Amino acid sequence: MIEVLVVGAGFGRDFLPLYERHPEVSAVGLVEPDGARRRAIADAFGADADYASLDDALATGRWDAVHLLSPVRFHVDQTLAVLTSGRSCASAVPMATTLDGIDRVTDAAAAAAGRYMMMETTLYQREYLHALHLRDSGALGRLTYLSGAHMQDLDGFPPYWMGYAPMQYATHIVAPLLGLADARAEAVVCFGSGELLPAHRGEGGNPYPLESALFRLDTPSPLSAQVTLSFFENARAYTEGFNVYGDRGAIEWPSIEGGPAVVYTAGPQDGAHRGRPVARDEVEVPDRAEHLPDALRRFTRAGRYAPPGGRPELEYHAWHGGSHPHLVHEFVRAVVDDREAALGPARAASVTAPGIVAHESALQGGRMLEIPRY
Repeated sequence: MIEVLVVGAGFGRDFLPLYERHPEVSAVGLVEPDGARRRAIADAFGADADYASLDDALATGRWDAVHLLSPVRFHVDQTLAVLTSGRSCASAVPMATTLDGIDRVTDAAAAAAGRYMMMETTLYQREYLHALHLRDSGALGRLTYLSGAHMQDLDGFPPYWMGYAPMQYATHIVAPLLGLADARAEAVVCFGSGELLPAHRGEGGNPYPLESALFRLDTPSPLSAQVTLSFFENARAYTEGFNVYGDRGAIEWPSIEGGPAVVYTAGPQDGAHRGRPVARDEVEVPDRAEHLPDALRRFTRAGRYAPPGGRPELEYHAWHGGSHPHLVHEFVRAVVDDREAALGPARAASVTAPGIVAHESALQGGRMLEIPRY
């Protein structure tokens, strides 16, 4: 049994029930600097302890593992603090926003007694798990092309998001594409598109509302992946998904978030018509809850949750395609078993660095750049 500390009461709210219900977690704590929010969330969910800062929590000597759900700008320093304290660390994406930050985290993880995991939601979303099933069953055939897009309107977000380079947050698309191709990205060409309005520029130094990259993958036969990210000035409803094309079949992400995926299946050329017939089916992608402990299976879908101590029921979400319980279970098992997590330091670096290098390519006018190997 382990004790887990959740850092951040915003996004962290969605993970508290998962740790409280996990059969191998004995206590759950909360870190949140906003006192009113911290007390409200800790009381509502029955947290075993709460703290105003990560430093305060680490100084107690408690907690075997820490899950960071704090703003991006804190990820590297907080990860180093957790790992150097001897604890295991899970971090929301991205691992870092610079190659130097990646190096600092990977070096700390290599020297640490605990385990590191980047909590990439897309690698456990039901759509990704179904795409893996299609790939492994042979339904896609030989992969020929991959693409993906993360488009989100950040108007009204906190000021630190202004001027944020889209490609520095590319892991939600890069990770599933590399996972499905079973490959690493070795080089990239990226272009910026549009020009950020002054109100969106902030202090980030990024001039583009949208960036689009083409990655060369290190597969035995040529294979490329196209990735587009947009955070401002693009009138598209939120989407965060991928498309995978093979010579036998393909799967495309739902055009409307939460809708059915589209699966294409090519038949044989019949000699009487040009091209092959291609069937198009809309598919309600199933959950893969059988991979979870019984206590976590219902959390792949939204519902209501009864916190400990007879507290009133609360609504819980199941954002990101039901991935959250899978992430929690993998992290807990990695800590309990003292093994490398599925998205450990090297793999986390390999899906974070491509976006960082892609943004640098865009700033250099689309110059092809090599991506470090981890």
